Amino acid sequence: MRLDTIQSLVIILMVALATQITRWTPFLLFSGERKLPRVVEDLGKLLPPAMMGLLVVYSLRSTDLLGGSHGIPEAIAVAVTAGLHLWRRNTLLSILAGTACYMALVQLVF
Repeated sequence: MRLDTIQSLVIILMVALATQITRWTPFLLFSGERKLPRVVEDLGKLLPPAMMGLLVVYSLRSTDLLGGSHGIPEAIAVAVTAGLHLWRRNTLLSILAGTACYMALVQLVF
């Protein structure tokens, strides 16, 4: 089935609307003097480390320790990411630097 231009635009608008609703609803529900529910505060503390752990497992799941580079570029990139995060406490900086380190190692060294 092929969509025409109007149908495509309607789909794009509906997806954009749904995205905006999910982005703005928490601000509308928890704005002003209202105190956050305990479960929301707990999730705010627990989910970021859990998601980082999930990303580490997902990123390293197919690392072949017995072949080629034996996982050395991955280990170096993880060490750079963790070290920068412990030193600077800047998530964006540590992720960008770790990714750049890994890409440089894979493209230029290994």
